[in-house]
Amino acid sequence: MADNYYPPVGFYFKVNVIGITGVNEGSFQEVSGLNVKLGTDDIKEGGENRFVHRLPNPPKYENVVLKRGMVTGSALIQWAIYAVEQFTFSPKTVMINLLNEKASPIAVWKLTNAYPISLQVSSFKSQENAIVVETLELAYDYFNRTL
Repeated sequence: MADNYYPPVGFYFKVNVIGITGVNEGSFQEVSGLNVKLGTDDIKEGGENRFVHRLPNPPKYENVVLKRGMVTGSALIQWAIYAVEQFTFSPKTVMINLLNEKASPIAVWKLTNAYPISLQVSSFKSQENAIVVETLELAYDYFNRTL
């Protein structure tokens, strides 16, 4: 029997910020920046000048950017505002779930010790009929794929 594998779609996902609940808190139109990269140091060979050894550095994790239509009374946005205005941080665990057609997770990324570093509200333009979009940027220690 042939394996009927299809690559998953990227438009069905849910974001959970552990400790922050609400009806629309995990609904986002875009999640980006789930990236990790290793740097390298070049070490010249002593005595044998033809060679350079490239040694890996610890991983660097990019910030994750979450975008969604503005939600009034959002506990998530209140958490971000408190961090920015009071300069008081309460790191959270963030779970990014890629879902299948039955709303079951097929891949899960866990961000450890995430905290807000940027909060942006889209421009207001009287010439356009567009929704107001909130953009929340999170820094974190590291992520790992749990599923």
